[in-house]
Amino acid sequence: MQINKLKINAYGKLKERELNFEKNINIIYGKNEAGKSTLLNFIVNCFYGISKNKKGKDISDFEKYIPWTGEDFSGKLEYELDNQEKFEIFRDFKKKNPKIFNEKMEDISKEFNIDKNRGNEFFYEQTKVDELLFLSTILVNQQEVKLQKQEQNVLIQKIANLVGTGEDNVSFKRAIDRINRRQLDEVGTERSREKPINVISQKIVELEKEKQELEKTVDIKYKIEENKNNLNQEIENLENENKFLKEIKLIFENEKIENEKINLKINLKNENNEKINSIKNKINEINSKNKNIFEKNKKINSEKNKLNKKMTIIFLLIIFINILQFIFIKNIYFNYIFLFTVLTVLIFYLFLKNKIKNKELNIKNNLEKVNLEINNLNNEINLLEKNNTELENEINELKNKFNLKINAEKEKIKNNYLNKIKKNKINNLINLENINLEIQNLENKLNHKKIELHTLDLDNKNIEPKLEKLSNIEEKLVDNNERMVNLKNLEKSMNLAKKVLNDSYEKMKNTVTPKFTEELSKTIAEITNGKYTNVRLNEDTGLVVELENGNYIPASRLSIGTIDQLYLSLRLSMVEELSEEKMPIILDEAFAYYDTERLKNILKYMIQRFSDHQVIIFTCTNREKEILNELNIDFHSISL
Repeated sequence: MQINKLKINAYGKLKERELNFEKNINIIYGKNEAGKSTLLNFIVNCFYGISKNKKGKDISDFEKYIPWTGEDFSGKLEYELDNQEKFEIFRDFKKKNPKIFNEKMEDISKEFNIDKNRGNEFFYEQTKVDELLFLSTILVNQQEVKLQKQEQNVLIQKIANLVGTGEDNVSFKRAIDRINRRQLDEVGTERSREKPINVISQKIVELEKEKQELEKTVDIKYKIEENKNNLNQEIENLENENKFLKEIKLIFENEKIENEKINLKINLKNENNEKINSIKNKINEINSKNKNIFEKNKKINSEKNKLNKKMTIIFLLIIFINILQFIFIKNIYFNYIFLFTVLTVLIFYLFLKNKIKNKELNIKNNLEKVNLEINNLNNEINLLEKNNTELENEINELKNKFNLKINAEKEKIKNNYLNKIKKNKINNLINLENINLEIQNLENKLNHKKIELHTLDLDNKNIEPKLEKLSNIEEKLVDNNERMVNLKNLEKSMNLAKKVLNDSYEKMKNTVTPKFTEELSKTIAEITNGKYTNVRLNEDTGLVVELENGNYIPASRLSIGTIDQLYLSLRLSMVEELSEEKMPIILDEAFAYYDTERLKNILKYMIQRFSDHQVIIFTCTNREKEILNELNIDFHSISL
């Protein structure tokens, strides 16, 4: 993999710059403060994005490199993978994710995984090199190769760590020691009484003992709760019965009111009957009292009829005699006599009739008074009888309606309480005669049950503190058991970590370590012109170097410059192990403290060892150019 081109719109002090890179060696020259570090950060941030976190620094990279004058904080990087696929990264550094284009200028950004924290992981997917690995191997800056006398042992240890574990800041022995110390401090052993696992174990025993004592209270609590439930059920049943009785009582009271209304109408009817009988008696009395008037009336009517009959006969007889006289006698005097006789009889008849009429009129007046009085009394009887009929209808209607209503209400109440009161009890209660007494008995029972319930509540309240204490103990037990489980898991994890470390260390010794020591041996032979040819890792003494005479000495006895070169070379040799891609090597003032001879040796070593890698060297001197020219090696030069 190689970087082909950079286009910087605005990034820190760099603005509107375009830089092209070659395949092999690229020398980027610039005096101090010319922007070399800015350019280097631009390359890293194009691949991995710029951070707004300070990461232990005074200000973040974002704050450090964002332009002050509002320019477009962006740029583009073109690169090519070993399979000759070319890509372009365009970064607007104010945004989290870049745009990735292929050779056809197609935006393929969405083809790669986008992490919530790290953003688009295109470069990691292509090279399997994350930012931390990139900064610790591919990129080497001045601070990482500068070595003071007092730091010599530290660097020797780093080299030993690299050879032994593959990580320059990971020591197997220190790791094991730290795990053991942490295991003792954070977990403890059976003999360490004051350590966490034994303290917690003793606490669990004490809590369990206290819990067993308090659990007896739980049984009491359950018994109280059971009694309370039973009492509540009994109270509910009694209250249902009481409510049922009161509703039935209300029906009975309504029935009583309705019956009173009916009885009132019955009483009115009876009063009317009494009045009717009284009036009838009165009529009888009137009839009895005026009996002679009725008889006189009958007698007058009889006399009147007799008179009418007699006069009719007399007139018929006179008419008959007159007819005979007219036929046989034919005397005019007889005609006058006949006429006189008729007149006399007629006058006599009228006299008698008038006399009878006067009597009749007198009787009739008296009779009319009596009849009027009787008729009035009969009318009064008729009104009373009609009123009685209406009352009878009303009574029957009230009885029918109220019976239907009462039965419906009773049925409704019965259905409402069907699931609350036993069926046989409902039938007994609904037909209860002395309902008030039963209600009183129920209310007495209710009061008694409520007093019992209140007593249970007080008992329950008295044991609540103990139950609360039990709850707290159970919580503490759970907490301590969890802590015990965590400690045991931590102990298992630490034992597993030690086992994995041991297994890994053994595997490293058999696989990686020989490879590193072989690489170290080749490297030290090349950079020392064969003075030292063999390096080994000893578990007790660390790194040892074989001298020309065959003797072994600790690596710490080498010169500072040699150790410095050895560490740099070993870091560079790891580049081969990072990725299937031939990753570029970026050196930022990495040779500032090398003398000319060491610089020539390390450049020759790099050119031979990493001939298939792109090398980018940032420098503020011309020494690298002069040596490369002296060695007749082509390179691409860029000036800032």
